[in-house]
Amino acid sequence: MSDEVMFKAAQCMSNGDFLGAMAVFDDLIKSEPENPIGHYGWAEAAFMRLSIDMEDDVPAGKIMQVYKKAMSLDEENLEYVASFANFCLDCGRIPMAIKEYQRLEKMAELAEIPVEDTLFDASRLIVDAIERVGQGRDSEMIQPWLKQALIWAVGGLGYSADEAVATLSSE
Repeated sequence: MSDEVMFKAAQCMSNGDFLGAMAVFDDLIKSEPENPIGHYGWAEAAFMRLSIDMEDDVPAGKIMQVYKKAMSLDEENLEYVASFANFCLDCGRIPMAIKEYQRLEKMAELAEIPVEDTLFDASRLIVDAIERVGQGRDSEMIQPWLKQALIWAVGGLGYSADEAVATLSSE
C-alpha cells in the first residue's frame, strides 16, 4: 500500500467525496485483500456516506460485514472496534454496540491503554440512542444499557461506580 493511495483516500474523505474514498479503498481491497486498512477505510467511508450524506445506497449490513472483516484481519486494533461500536449505535443496535465497547474496554485494559474518554463519549451516545428508541429510561430492556452508560460516564470523570454513589449520597 502506498502513501499515494492513502493520500488520495484522505483527500476524498476531507472533501466529503465518500463515494470516491470508497472507490479508492475498493481498489486497495482488490489489490491487497488481506490488508485491514482497505476494509476499514471502505467501511468508514460508507458509514460517512450513510450518516453524513444520508444516502442508503450501501446497506448497513454490508458496512457491518466490512468492519468485521477489518477487525478479523487486525484483531488488536482498538480504533476498528471503537468505530464499529459507533456504527452499531448509529444503526440503533444498542446491545451490539455495548458488547463492542465492552470488548474495547477489555482489549485496552490488557494493552494498558486508557480508553476512559472514548467510553465517556460512548455513554452519551448510548443515552442518545436510548432516547431515540423511545421506550423510556425505566423500561426493563433499557435498564442494563443505561447502567453500563452510567458506569462509563462516571469512569470518564475519574470515579468508580461506588465512589460516584458515595459522592452523590453525601451532603
